[in-house]
Amino acid sequence: MLQGKHILVGISGGIAAYKIPELIRLLKKAGAEVCVCTTRNALQFVTPLTLETLSNNRVYSDVFAPHNEHQTEHISLPDWADLMIIAPCTANVIGKMAAGIADDALNTTFLAMLKPVIVAPAMNDKMLQHPAVQRNLQTIREYPNVTVLDCDEGFLACGTQGKGRMQEPEDILQAADCLLEKKNMLGKRVLITAGPTQEKIDPVRYISNYSTGKMGYALARACMLRGAEVTLISGPSAEHFSGKTVRVTSAQEMLNAAVAEFVNADIAILCAAVADYRPEQTADKKIKRNGESMLLPLVPNADIAATLGKQKKSNQLLVGFALETDNEEQNAIEKMQRKNLDCIVLNSLQDKGAGFGCDTNKVTVFGADGRKTVLPLASKDEIASAIINLLAYPH
Repeated sequence: MLQGKHILVGISGGIAAYKIPELIRLLKKAGAEVCVCTTRNALQFVTPLTLETLSNNRVYSDVFAPHNEHQTEHISLPDWADLMIIAPCTANVIGKMAAGIADDALNTTFLAMLKPVIVAPAMNDKMLQHPAVQRNLQTIREYPNVTVLDCDEGFLACGTQGKGRMQEPEDILQAADCLLEKKNMLGKRVLITAGPTQEKIDPVRYISNYSTGKMGYALARACMLRGAEVTLISGPSAEHFSGKTVRVTSAQEMLNAAVAEFVNADIAILCAAVADYRPEQTADKKIKRNGESMLLPLVPNADIAATLGKQKKSNQLLVGFALETDNEEQNAIEKMQRKNLDCIVLNSLQDKGAGFGCDTNKVTVFGADGRKTVLPLASKDEIASAIINLLAYPH
């Protein structure tokens, strides 16, 4: 969504400014063009050389600097930008934004920016709680073009624990994507399962698979960017999603969560690689090696897709995933029919760059109405967006 977009990054004088080079790198990686404007204090934390090297553009930090490309940078930059991100946004800058004060490059530029603006506050937890700061935050939240991100909780630069941390660059990037994406899923409630499950053998061992959750998390992001209310049920995964996430470990835990959430869902996308079997018994203590063969009896786990397929109402859309190693299309279609799915997405391990652990994927989507769509190799985010585009037809 950020491909070709013009993003203006505004930096104020907070310690979290050290994270903004990473945000600029992520924006550039996503295909955006980036310009940077700062307060003078911001340059105490990050250098103009770093910002200019990463953005490939001159930093605007002084309204009256003789080297400015235009006489009125604070007007030309908002005209150029599709979106402005102010991160970190200190209590001082928030106060000026609320009062309409324009006494530096950043605040002057903000006042001329009538297009979307994302504000990522960052400060000490006591400062954040002050009535004046809360009042100022409420004021700028009421500006029609401003989106204020909530602060994170955690370890603060002053050495205390509390709420006041700037959201991470990945979350700010996701907020930018969300703001610029067309909201064609507004009002839709989407349930997505992702990642592997782990079936416990004893306190130190489990049965699992190679799934990383990348595809399911990409689908969750794609739906959220389009305005959907997303609930992600995730097995163990290192991936990140800023929306509602229910963490589970076993297939039984995932089933329980999915059944509970499916009642209110308009769409369910079952992308998780759920273990088909679990140990019949789980040992309380580590099973010691005795030098002889060990038999591990397994029992089948409940089938989440089949369970939801039986519960599915006429106004619900149920999407499954399949990964096959032989008779791929036939097995996927039979699975779709057997489990009462509206469509199924077939993964293949036969294609280079597709499957477990890859940042790319290649899939084939089959609809219950007989349609077949091949999505060529692309990033998993692009594949996720293409899958969402197809969800209109199978129902």
